[in-house]
Order: sequence, then structure tokens, then C-alpha cells
Amino acid sequence: MSFQFKLVVSSEIQNIIPLIQKLTNNKFSDQLLLERFTEMTTQNYECAAVFDGDIMIGVTGLWFSTRHYAGKTVEIDHVYIEEAYRNKGLGKQFLSWIYNYAKTKGCLTAELNTYVQNYPSHKLYYNEGFEILGYHFLKTL
Repeated sequence: MSFQFKLVVSSEIQNIIPLIQKLTNNKFSDQLLLERFTEMTTQNYECAAVFDGDIMIGVTGLWFSTRHYAGKTVEIDHVYIEEAYRNKGLGKQFLSWIYNYAKTKGCLTAELNTYVQNYPSHKLYYNEGFEILGYHFLKTL
């Protein structure tokens, strides 16, 4: 299989919502997601997608920042690949594309969060050389 990896331009950010809905189990309305993603694109956020022909089959967010402990970094945010395409090496290919893209933007490191119960992702990230540095906490205000 030959896949295309490319950035989703901000004017087409609404195209990722069906995949994000699957990722979040429809926890948020389409309108709320569109509002949030539209705002995110103004805050050092980019979105990358995987295509099989014209069909978007995977998506991730990319946050770019400089951190005191890591230098310029890309935070890989909410990777989702359609179930029919999983366990075929596509995640590894997608991450490789992301690393190369991040290097063109001057990034020295890549980081991410993953849900505690998402065991398949843990295996992928360990195999990619990621190390656990801490916990991610969230408080609703």
C-alpha cells in the first residue's frame, strides 16, 4: 500500500472532525471541535493527515514550541488511524514522516501524551524510542 502524508491547511481543518469524533467517541459536538481546531491553528498548531488515495485515514496534531528541558520540540497530539489500517506499519511510517517534517522546522525532540489504557500505542512509542518522563494532569476550571 502506498500512502500520502501531508499537512491539513487551516482552511480545511473541518475535514479532520470525523476522525477526531471516532477518537473521542463523539464526546464533543462537531461545532465545538471546529471552533477549537480553528482557534488552535492560530496557536503554533498544525495538523497532519494520512491519505489512502483521496480518503483521509489518519490524523494527528503537531504543537511546536521551545521547552527548557528539550529545546525546540514537536508535541505529537492525538494520533488516530482508522481501524482497518492499524497493525500494518502505518503508524511507524506516519511517525517517520512527522520526525522529518519537524526537523525541517528546527525541532530537536518529539514528545507526546498517551492515555494510560491505550496499550497498543505504548508498544509503538516504546519501539520508536520514546521514554516516559512523567504524568500528564488536567483540571477543569
